[in-house]
Amino acid sequence: MKLAVTKERRAGEARCAASPDTVKRLKGFGLDVAVESGAGAGAATPDSAYGDAGASIAPDAASCLADADIVLKVQRPLTAAEGNDELAPVKRGAVLVSMMDPYRNRDQVADYAQRGITAMAMELMPRITRAQSMDVLSSQASLAGYKAVIDAAEVFGRAFPMMMTAAGTIPPARVMVFGVGVAGLQAIATAKRLGAVVSATDVRPATKEQVESLGGTFVAVMDEEFQQAQTAGGYAKEMSDAYKQKQAALIAETIKKQDIAICTALIPGRAAPTLISEEMVKSMKPGSVIVDLAVENGGNCPLSEPGKVVVKHGVTLVGHTNVPSRIAVDATAQYARNLFNFLAVIVDKKAGTLNIDPADEIIKGVMLTRDGAIVHPAFAGA
Repeated sequence: MKLAVTKERRAGEARCAASPDTVKRLKGFGLDVAVESGAGAGAATPDSAYGDAGASIAPDAASCLADADIVLKVQRPLTAAEGNDELAPVKRGAVLVSMMDPYRNRDQVADYAQRGITAMAMELMPRITRAQSMDVLSSQASLAGYKAVIDAAEVFGRAFPMMMTAAGTIPPARVMVFGVGVAGLQAIATAKRLGAVVSATDVRPATKEQVESLGGTFVAVMDEEFQQAQTAGGYAKEMSDAYKQKQAALIAETIKKQDIAICTALIPGRAAPTLISEEMVKSMKPGSVIVDLAVENGGNCPLSEPGKVVVKHGVTLVGHTNVPSRIAVDATAQYARNLFNFLAVIVDKKAGTLNIDPADEIIKGVMLTRDGAIVHPAFAGA
């Protein structure tokens, strides 16, 4: 059975869906692994490293994908409308494993079904104990949270830690993190390691203890609605307008004292919530920095611009897109391990054949299409 790993063709994508380590392990499953030449270049991995691990190196995407039973990608395939139909060489019945962004690309989900492709969207991985090692959102968000603080430090005109010098004392930077998921927690930890005074806010009550365990101060309106603001799966719920107004008033007072804001708040399948208004930006100290990791989903600050670093009202807004790709070596290693662990669920390691159990909770969570039909209930109407 053939497994193909192609070069990512979306602008700004430097990651790869396999590492030499996972290629070696996949070979242990009895799979024939083909890697397109140059697939690992953005992650500092030459073709020779994949070859040494046992992969065959294909000169182009067409030859790499020819007769492939499993296709691994980082981002969803390009479409003909985007200038390159990446699925054209993929055979009917093949399994495509990737981050699909299905909520914003429902037409493409329908296209997978029409082409007879079994599409697995890794970002829909259920948050259960057994699937933790396959959770691409967590592995990539952790790196994004780290990189967000580094990006903030790059444009911030002051040092992070308190410094006692003969010329006087430099006060520590004050950093506030919006959204205490995986990215937010890593941002808190990174900012603390750099010596900042850190606070954080989130609508989920369970995050208060997590923030405090990392040495941060938790900021939130802790009323009855706050106590109920979390789904069984651990995701944030959409809050009422009344709560949003109370929380916004608290944040408006708090943000005036901050030097840096790291925004990470996302709601699956919906636009990112607005957490920092233009009025709040105006109230911030000149030279302050906002890093908006939610910018691709509309942004937690309406002044953020995707793919740009801009200055508005004296505040620098950092809107880098695809932040994990900005730390591509580690992001590739993490993502590749996530995919390998997932493949261990759908591949019979003794026979080297596919063994997809539709009743498996993991499969039900990520499988969009199979046998020409959309099978995921969230997209059945696509």
